[in-house]
Amino acid sequence: MTFAPNSLILYVQDVDVSARFYQTLLGAPPLETFPDFTLFALQPEFSLGLQSRQGIFPPPQPQVGGIELCMSQATDSDVDALYRAWVAQGVTIVAEPTRLEFGYTFVAQDPDGHRLRVCATDVSHYQ
Repeated sequence: MTFAPNSLILYVQDVDVSARFYQTLLGAPPLETFPDFTLFALQPEFSLGLQSRQGIFPPPQPQVGGIELCMSQATDSDVDALYRAWVAQGVTIVAEPTRLEFGYTFVAQDPDGHRLRVCATDVSHYQ
């Protein structure tokens, strides 16, 4: 058996609030919904789960670091278009579109503060 990650689970305060947020953001309904868990498809073989932090066993540790869900297969115009769409939807933006050493990017947050980065990655100047 090969270790092949196929999902990311975010612990959230309110699954219904987060599910509505991601359904709007992704433009697609969840694959499955349960009282304390909702599952979205991100790619054919990769999913995003939203788990109530109160209902998981063992209980999650206090946050010791951050997490960032990155969407990096974008062009500069994709970054600008998604930024405008998310602002219009009322998504919290923590970094407006800017060019950094790794590409053109902006950063938003979901209702629980998980970071969402959209990036037109450009590593052509690295050797």
